Amino acid sequence: MERLITFAGDPNIGVFARVVGNIAIIPPESPEDFRQAIRAALNAELVETTIQGSSIIGSLVAGNSRGIVVSGLATEEEVAVLEKHRKVFLLKEAMNAAGNVIMANDTFAAVHPDMPTDLAHEIAEFLGVELITLTLGGVKTVGMAGVATNKGVLVHPRATAQEIARLEEVAKVPVGTGTINMGSGLVGTGLMVNESGYIAGNATSGFELGRIEDVFGFLE
Repeated sequence: MERLITFAGDPNIGVFARVVGNIAIIPPESPEDFRQAIRAALNAELVETTIQGSSIIGSLVAGNSRGIVVSGLATEEEVAVLEKHRKVFLLKEAMNAAGNVIMANDTFAAVHPDMPTDLAHEIAEFLGVELITLTLGGVKTVGMAGVATNKGVLVHPRATAQEIARLEEVAKVPVGTGTINMGSGLVGTGLMVNESGYIAGNATSGFELGRIEDVFGFLE
């Protein structure tokens, strides 16, 4: 099965699309090879929409099996598409790039440390998870510095032992460090993964793929 893919030639696939459990939210102009790779590797239903008229879905959407958090600048039509699949929470504060500032699975939500406390607690309650405010290797945009499923969490290689320990307390699944696309620590920019499988940007090395398979439990 093809594990390496681009989005119209760009290996930063996690910027353009977001897999949330059994659905993958993608821009309407997504190339056919990208669509096929998602269906085959992730066994996910494709949900086509822009967010606030933009194709950078991965930066603007986060969530879990219970709900989707999305930029408050999303249009009514865009929200209506998402509401066919999950409850939707609109981020109406200045920090509205949900995919950049939130990393979540069905157990926890890690959020940007500068997010207003009340808002962070609202998001955690909406998703039905435990809340943690966190940096990963000093990076505040935890939604791109880490990727979480219900089987594992892959984080920036500069994440400290203290950051990883805090994350392990709430995640209740293995937490490991790794890179994507030949050395990028912003693993969320080039990786889409759920409990069924994964796809990565086509610049990702064999060693990096092995790390992904190890952390998320795909090794035979």
